[in-house]
Amino acid sequence: MIKLSEIPTTPPPHIDEEKIKDETKRLVDRLGKLQQVMYAERKHSALIILQGMDGSGKDGAAKQVFEQCHHYGVQVYSFKKPSEEEFAHDFLWRVHKQAPQKGMIQLFNRSHYEDILIQWVHGWIDDQRAEQRMKAINAFEELLTFDNNTLVFKFYLHISYEQQAKELQERIDEPDKHWKHNPGDWKEREHWADYMRCYEYAFNHSSIPWTIVPVDKRWYRDYIIAKTLVERLEKLQMEYPPLPVE
Repeated sequence: MIKLSEIPTTPPPHIDEEKIKDETKRLVDRLGKLQQVMYAERKHSALIILQGMDGSGKDGAAKQVFEQCHHYGVQVYSFKKPSEEEFAHDFLWRVHKQAPQKGMIQLFNRSHYEDILIQWVHGWIDDQRAEQRMKAINAFEELLTFDNNTLVFKFYLHISYEQQAKELQERIDEPDKHWKHNPGDWKEREHWADYMRCYEYAFNHSSIPWTIVPVDKRWYRDYIIAKTLVERLEKLQMEYPPLPVE
């Protein structure tokens, strides 16, 4: 049973930051090589979900962890407010179109879980609809897994309430971050407790488990994500395809 208040948002005490950074560099390089083999072999794909409160570093994680991956094999999609056409369909309609084909890594910067989280927090769906959507999400992710050899990675970027305030304030104070500032982020912060409750529901009712990533220190965030990905992809024992027989 996941309880976010019981999970630290910081690295373990006495951990060696420089050693972790060196290991992260190795893991990021290895991930780049694994991505190339996946693209060439075209037997598997990976869906990587990055969820977290505003300021938790989803963009930074996507940039840092995948910097050695080739652009032709990695795609990033960020789910915004649904369009009128998307609202006219079931909530997973727009999501399924972004699922990765074999050989590809697809990153979701926010994801289909928004249709439980923000809508439930604000009362746009009730408890029964949230439960039904959770069941649909589980079925969707399981479909990708068994029908398309898609590995589904789900990372919750676990930021503290105090650190989030610092991150949001930087968007006001630092000119190169002004473009990130959204007054609505401060408004959503008022619903922190409700978001934690809804996140915990999603974690504890998911068929495919989540990785809770402490992100108050960004270098530790990158390490945990890269390590999780590399360890799982290594188990596939992927190989470059041989020359075709003439």
